[in-house]
Amino acid sequence: MALALVVFVAGALISLATSWLLVTRLERIGERLGLSEALLGILAALAADAPEITSSISALSQHQRIIGTGVIIGSNVFNLAALLGLGAIVAGSISLHRRVVILGGVVAVWIAVCCLATSTGLLPVLPSLLLASLVFAGYLAILGLRGNLETRVPLPRRIVTWLAAAIDEEEMELEEAIRPPRGRPIDVLVAGMALITVVLSSVAMERSASDLGHHFHISDAIVGGLILAAVTSLPNAVAAVHLASKGRGAAALSTALSSNNLNVVVGLLIPGALIGLAAPSFAGTLTSTSYLLLTLIVLVVAYAQRGLNRRSGALIVGGYLIFVLWLLATA
Repeated sequence: MALALVVFVAGALISLATSWLLVTRLERIGERLGLSEALLGILAALAADAPEITSSISALSQHQRIIGTGVIIGSNVFNLAALLGLGAIVAGSISLHRRVVILGGVVAVWIAVCCLATSTGLLPVLPSLLLASLVFAGYLAILGLRGNLETRVPLPRRIVTWLAAAIDEEEMELEEAIRPPRGRPIDVLVAGMALITVVLSSVAMERSASDLGHHFHISDAIVGGLILAAVTSLPNAVAAVHLASKGRGAAALSTALSSNNLNVVVGLLIPGALIGLAAPSFAGTLTSTSYLLLTLIVLVVAYAQRGLNRRSGALIVGGYLIFVLWLLATA
């Protein structure tokens, strides 16, 4: 158990440090490819999500399905509290455009509903994956066609104009926050090595956490939904608090929502369709319900106040603490 503890701590530290290196190098590669600020943010979120996605897939492949499912959904609840709630408390306020809240919020709520439907057994994994992927792929396509929406998107002109305005507002917020240096060939090699390191260290972290949990009789729901979920989400949390403190509100919101969307699609539904997910349980339903409810709270408050302040940030963090206490009491 002493060795397992050392492996867990070492794996966590290496995974977190290397995932940050992976984020910066992928951003540079994306800049060289000419990606928009919004797509760069998606790419950065995917790289920062590598620890939780890898940990989830590792657990699912080892038939630790409660842990695998808990890592993803629990990290999404943690993301909302740490990235937006704590970010608003640290920054004092996060200003947001309402169009940006609506555009990202519709996609985030849709994917959270798909996650809840799957975790409760109301909808099989494959249909949920198709529904979530269609909406998320459409969102990515709109971001990629930002300059050609009127000619490439077959929607009414009023809707296209609104979408173009929302994307422009998000781009303005994101440009200063994430615009990286232009990448070089060496960045591809560094990103590849960093990805391999993140995968190996995250697998070691997940397996040692599982061993420690079983030895100390800690519920798999706690190991996955609280411990691994929080540890693997720290890179995103640090980045979002930094962005919020610099007044880059849309960047913080985009980081949180994009991270959660990618977690569900890439880290939960795709592996779940191939490997299988945990059977419906009270802990799983509680976690996925908390994820959806906290997402709705964040979006409603952000829309009504045109952003978040310390009071709403405390509300979000308080919601997460209620989830933690409830899960600890029932798992």
